[in-house]
Amino acid sequence: MAVYKIFFKKSVWKDFESIPQKELKKIVGKIGSLSENPRPPGSKKLTGQERYRLRQGSYRILYSIKDEELTVWVVKVAHRKKVYR
Repeated sequence: MAVYKIFFKKSVWKDFESIPQKELKKIVGKIGSLSENPRPPGSKKLTGQERYRLRQGSYRILYSIKDEELTVWVVKVAHRKKVYR
C-alpha cells in the first residue's frame, strides 16, 4: 500500500496548544498512523463534506484525503463539543 504524506492546516498548530500534553501524544500518534492507512477502522466520513473524522478520547481529528496526490490534510483537532462549530 502507498504511503501518504501528512500536512497540517496552520490553524491546527493553535488547536494543539489547548490540548493537554497526555492527550496530545495520543492524538499525534493517531495522526501519524494515517500515513499508512488514511481510512482506519473507526474513521467516519462526514455527511455532505469530503472530510473524515477520527476519535481519540474526547477529541476529534478532522481531515481530508487526496488519493490522487497521496496526501492527508489535517484541518482541525478539538474537543468533541467544539470541533464541529
